[in-house]
Amino acid sequence: MTAQLGGTLTPADGLTLTRVGYGAMQLAGPHVFGPPKDRERAVAVLRAVVEAGITHIDTADFYGPVVVNDLIREALHPYPEELHIVTKVGARRGADGSWVLSRHPEDLKAQVYDNLRNLGVESLDVVNLRVGDVDAPNDDSLAEQFGALAELRERGLIRHLGLSTVTAAQLDEALAIAPVVTVQNLYNLANRQDDALVERTAAKNIAFVPYFPLGGFSPLQSETLAKVAARLGVSAQQVALAWLLRRSPNIALIPGTSSPEHLRENIAAASLVLPDDAVAELDGIAG
Repeated sequence: MTAQLGGTLTPADGLTLTRVGYGAMQLAGPHVFGPPKDRERAVAVLRAVVEAGITHIDTADFYGPVVVNDLIREALHPYPEELHIVTKVGARRGADGSWVLSRHPEDLKAQVYDNLRNLGVESLDVVNLRVGDVDAPNDDSLAEQFGALAELRERGLIRHLGLSTVTAAQLDEALAIAPVVTVQNLYNLANRQDDALVERTAAKNIAFVPYFPLGGFSPLQSETLAKVAARLGVSAQQVALAWLLRRSPNIALIPGTSSPEHLRENIAAASLVLPDDAVAELDGIAG
């Protein structure tokens, strides 16, 4: 099954991830706020994820908020031993659904406890510290915040630490404090600003996990992408995911969907072999 999921990568002892994972964000209501329209369907999608052999689910307690973690617990608890749930801290939600950055060390610790409670576990597999601004990294120091999470790792409440929306300098700052197993940044066919960071994390055996691999709330639109997909007889989304898997062996994907049909389509992208001429065309999309 793992071959159909693009194989696996092992960024740390005890952490083996299928390269095709699943992002659970879309299971919440509109704008990632409130309950899903169809709770039974959301639970069914999560169970289909595990049945497909995926061992990497991405979530956060601020999705909903709490809604997505509750769904994961309802659908999958007690969790299979091989399943790794990767969560994030560094934000909360306003009563109006707004995204509120929240990175005081004590609140980060509180967010870890929220995730532990709502997922129903005694230790979190991976916690990513969300560092940057809403749309891009900033240059702020993360030492105090990452240090707070490193304390919880020493106490056994977190097994592994990761980062989200960071620069190379911030990665180095974090590595001086504790091991980093994942970097989760915006990256896709049209957003290639982190090319150097992809290479750097690969050299350090750190998983690079692109968020919004299909463009996010504004899906990738490209005449070149559409033409390549039509020529290969597959969807544009499958081509975009296959390109990422080919881009570097340390890339792991977390495409999200609330549809079992789209889940199967995303998984099938791992088996798509892109011809060299198609890759050359796709590489030119970012300009």
